[in-house]
Amino acid sequence: MKRLLILEDGTVFEGVGFGAIGDVTGEIVFSTAMTGYQESITDQSYNGQILTFTYPMVGNYGVNRDDYESISPTIKAVVVKEHARLASNWRSQMTLEEFLIKKNIPGISGIDTRALTKKIRQYGTMRASIVDPADPFEHAYDQLKASVLPRNQVAQVSTKTPYPSPGTGRNVIVIDFGLKHSILRELAKRNCNLTVMPYDTTAQEILELEPDGVMLTNGPGDPKDVPEAIQMIQEIQGKVPIFGICLGHQLFALANGCDTFKMAFGHRGLNHPVREVASGKIAFTSQNHGFAVDEKSVDQENLLITHLEINDLTVEGLRHRHYPAFSVQFHPDAAPGPHDALDLFDEFMEMMDANKEDVHAKTH
Repeated sequence: MKRLLILEDGTVFEGVGFGAIGDVTGEIVFSTAMTGYQESITDQSYNGQILTFTYPMVGNYGVNRDDYESISPTIKAVVVKEHARLASNWRSQMTLEEFLIKKNIPGISGIDTRALTKKIRQYGTMRASIVDPADPFEHAYDQLKASVLPRNQVAQVSTKTPYPSPGTGRNVIVIDFGLKHSILRELAKRNCNLTVMPYDTTAQEILELEPDGVMLTNGPGDPKDVPEAIQMIQEIQGKVPIFGICLGHQLFALANGCDTFKMAFGHRGLNHPVREVASGKIAFTSQNHGFAVDEKSVDQENLLITHLEINDLTVEGLRHRHYPAFSVQFHPDAAPGPHDALDLFDEFMEMMDANKEDVHAKTH
């Protein structure tokens, strides 16, 4: 079944449909990851986006029960050069196409993904549609140009009610902006008692639970579209340790007077080199974001830049100079991706323990 991929600038790619059937419109982006397509497709940071994989074949090891990063993905569509109709892996439960059909996600294959990626790199991310060739082109293109991308993406993917992930150790509040399950896994490995709460949870609601620490998760969209979270961070920092990841990093920066900007085509992949400023150590990291912190806006008296991306020198890490709080732009949970930065979760544990001892010493 032929399908068309139409870009906002009028470029048309012809391909073959797979997965669910349906016309969709979203922001088209690309990922350079060579593996981990299941984790990427189920990552809520891709909410509302059409994801292009630059790796030439996708789907060869199927889909399994262990690699979900969310149960109900909200990605718009998948674009590939070739999708594997057969899957070969001992963990595989279904093919990629079967999975996309179950989740009602359209796909298009047979696309020159190199040419598509070069166009996105040159002109930036843009709106795109996947449509049936039988549809009148002018109508489909007019609809694409008239489409408005949603701004309430975090509200779409965040949990509506708090829920526990019981443990026996440190009491950690996880603010869900579109969290990846791997963040919960890493905290659970470190014996944390977790309470996952909605994006619009107030500072008072958090502090009433007397947490040892607060995790600000990843999520989709523009951080400036979540002003309630910025206010909440301002009101809890200094009272409880904070660790922010990806969107959580950007919100932490905004809460401390920084500015953020939309990148031309973002960072999406598993091989982004990041330098730790203090040690010079290089970590290869998993990344998925379209916005970044403006380095010039960082108040050096309150915030310390801890990490920089080597390729474009964007801000990849911040630490508060006066409060127990830090954040990183990349994904230390590494699902998918290299495990170079897993120690940041251990650093969060140490920060919570040190803060607890400090509070105990001051009150006794």
